[in-house]
Amino acid sequence: MASTRKLPRNEWKDYFDRFSRTYLKDEQSGAATVEVMSPTLGDQFEVSSVRLLGLDYDPKGSTFEVLLENVDHLVFDPTEIWIYEGEPGFVSTIEVVQADGTKQIIYVRTSGPVAPRPGTASPGAGAAARR
Repeated sequence: MASTRKLPRNEWKDYFDRFSRTYLKDEQSGAATVEVMSPTLGDQFEVSSVRLLGLDYDPKGSTFEVLLENVDHLVFDPTEIWIYEGEPGFVSTIEVVQADGTKQIIYVRTSGPVAPRPGTASPGAGAAARR
């Protein structure tokens, strides 16, 4: 059963190391889309559907890292990490919260499209949202 939960800070490193070893090994690498929601800059997509190589938390540097093909996305000094597990152990969405209210949302998929690119909502989505 799918669930959303706040990941305790003392579990961050081990949780993402285990996830990377289990789900992002060899040719099984997934893809990720990174969305940044900033109170000052608004909502922006940093990367979309890029090959995901790993997820890591460095407690010494207080840095959460999304390792992607040809680019890494770093989040400095996260205060909270929320995860959505679609199946036991597989995290499909990660929300990293910073002290200033900025949220970095990482959508993870093992195959297929990751998240819609900005401005490419599916047909009929607007009608459903207006109801």
